[in-house]
Amino acid sequence: MAFRSFFLSSKTLKNPNHNFTAQFSTSFLVTKTPKHLKKKRKPKHSPRTNPIQTQPNRITQFERIVERDSLFKFVTKSKQYLSNQPEHVLQLDDAGKLHRELGFPRGRKISKSIQQHPLLFQTYRHTDGKMWLGFTDLMEELIAEEKTIMDSMELDRVDKVRKLLMMSAFHRIPLCKIHHCRNLFGIPDDFRDRVEKYPNYFRVVVDHNNDGRRVLELVKWDPLLAVSALEREFVVNEEGAKRKFNFPVKHGKDLDLEFDDKKKLNLLNALPLVSPYSDGSKLDVWTLEAEKYRVGLIHEFLNLTLEKRASIHHLVEFKEEFSLTKHTYHMLVKQPRAFYLAGTEMNWVVFLKDGYERDGVLIHKDPQVLFNEKLYKYAQIKEMEPDSDVGLENQHMT
Repeated sequence: MAFRSFFLSSKTLKNPNHNFTAQFSTSFLVTKTPKHLKKKRKPKHSPRTNPIQTQPNRITQFERIVERDSLFKFVTKSKQYLSNQPEHVLQLDDAGKLHRELGFPRGRKISKSIQQHPLLFQTYRHTDGKMWLGFTDLMEELIAEEKTIMDSMELDRVDKVRKLLMMSAFHRIPLCKIHHCRNLFGIPDDFRDRVEKYPNYFRVVVDHNNDGRRVLELVKWDPLLAVSALEREFVVNEEGAKRKFNFPVKHGKDLDLEFDDKKKLNLLNALPLVSPYSDGSKLDVWTLEAEKYRVGLIHEFLNLTLEKRASIHHLVEFKEEFSLTKHTYHMLVKQPRAFYLAGTEMNWVVFLKDGYERDGVLIHKDPQVLFNEKLYKYAQIKEMEPDSDVGLENQHMT
């Protein structure tokens, strides 16, 4: 006992203010800077978020189309993925791991994306006690309607693929590349099986030098298809076609040309473009002729797409087949009258201006494009009208 009292007294001596300070609290002291007084950090510049166009050159209509695609990414990708699943259903736990396949943000719960489109997707508890993701009855009707469109447009899609093969080097493209870009041209998911119906047009071979990939080859050249949209336009409006492109002529300063003279000189060099159906692989990469060929090829490529536009990823997919270079972006920037680049530095999209009205509306809408617009309208509806039927024709669009 005596030892215990001695030990306590010695602690008190070491800290004589111990009893005094213990009576006060320091919790009232501000140890952190309040949020409203903190300096806001400027967001770091990133090619993933930096817009590719500067403010004075931005065309709002095209930028909104890119934003729309991002907004409905879950709808389009989930529709495609679930359509290929048995019974069009997927276990919810498995779906939560497929953010890339289903198009929802990584790290987010898939349930949030499902709730945003209640007319198209639903979850239910199966007899096994597990939750499953599937289509609503309305979405099943839409899937059937889309299949009908695909069947009716089959010959048109076959011609598109034939033209792609005619533009490509050696007239062959791996089937996996066509499948990857199928939505761009409205090509059905089962196109790889449908090509067997057209032995006069296509031949499927195995490329043993490239991991045994299946490659689609052109069987017969068709001169009627080997005419580009630019060539048809040139016949109708030669001057308009010439003014569309810009290929400046390099000349010495000692020529001292006036502005109008420079314009006329450059105009002489604008057309004719090299046909995209010629063999571009034989051209010297850094010549003006090769650049004209690549510009004309991308122009024709975009003409074949449903919405007259394509992303950088689509162009890169066909880099080898179309003899494109890493300077494709700089090449397109030099042709602002024909092309418009939207989106961000990392994920930009090139638009063919000829395909759109001034208000950003497509001039010619493919049946698949009309279907997609209908799908997007349903995707924005949160609940059904009380007196409306489930049938497509009786839905009230808002």
